[in-house]
Amino acid sequence: MGPVYLFDLAARHAQWLAVRQSAIAGNVANANTPSYQAKDVKPFEEIVDKTHLAMAASDPRHIQTVAIDIAAATGRGPSGRGLSPSGNSVSLEQEMIEAGEVSRDFALNTSVVKSFHRMLMSCARA
Repeated sequence: MGPVYLFDLAARHAQWLAVRQSAIAGNVANANTPSYQAKDVKPFEEIVDKTHLAMAASDPRHIQTVAIDIAAATGRGPSGRGLSPSGNSVSLEQEMIEAGEVSRDFALNTSVVKSFHRMLMSCARA
């Protein structure tokens, strides 16, 4: 049995969340650095929108499919953040809000994977 796409998508989402959490941590670490510009990553939705999804074939006689390729998120400067007198664009309040979003997304990702795994295991037992 080949890999299930949902597990791959969840793994890539978890990787994206790790990159985003790293960017947030870097922003917080540089909150007092003069002229530091806060960083963020492209939204995961943009990455998925650029992906060509295809059905997986478990038998060679099935419809031919193309490989699934989700591009890695790349860093970009955030928009709409104000500058401090030192030229720093980091807002600790905004970074904490974004860190909370990442935490909630990790929890949701884990819950979806657990639920899908339980469904898969219940089908395998039957």
